[in-house]
Amino acid sequence: MRVLVVEDEPMLAAAVAEWLRGEAHAVDVVHDGGAARERLAVHGYDVVVLDRDLPVVHGDDVCRGLAAGGAAARVLMLTAAADVADRVAGLGLGADDYLAKPFAFAELAARVLALGRRSRPAAPPVLRRAGITLDPARREVFRDGRYVPLAKKEFAVLAELLRADGAVVSAETLLEKAWDEHADPFTGAVRLAVLKLRRKLADPPVVETVTGAGYRIP
Repeated sequence: MRVLVVEDEPMLAAAVAEWLRGEAHAVDVVHDGGAARERLAVHGYDVVVLDRDLPVVHGDDVCRGLAAGGAAARVLMLTAAADVADRVAGLGLGADDYLAKPFAFAELAARVLALGRRSRPAAPPVLRRAGITLDPARREVFRDGRYVPLAKKEFAVLAELLRADGAVVSAETLLEKAWDEHADPFTGAVRLAVLKLRRKLADPPVVETVTGAGYRIP
């Protein structure tokens, strides 16, 4: 998934991003509400991890803007305040979930994964197609019962192809969902990831190239 972390404490933001990248998400990081608005205007994020008390533009205003604009991104709001009234106020702004600081990174990652499912058309927690089974929560992939060890980007690309349920997924869409904003669209990163994915999934070939359109798992 594509995740935006908006947190004004650089060390915390970096730690959250590192943990989420370890879960095979593409993560961008900004440190104020103004920068968050700029990123949200450009990229289609699945989840926004949003600190409430932000400089430049307050987190409340970022959240209101997302809700008013009908954005598909789900919002996990972070705050140092843990009382019930504060949580109710945050949810009333349009946040989808709320997490008080300090928090466990494993819990944050689980909440991000759950919200990501809600940002897309309904899909089963475990994805299955063409003999492939992918469990996003456990980060495990099997083909015909054989465990397939995948790198983070390979896992993310496979997850997007399985979620498409047989439809073609363009290279641009894969780049948007599986890489962060620093990815160079001209490096052939998607083609290389698909090549490695095919090799690891082994025969018979399962990932098809649709010339001029993208890739699919029929």
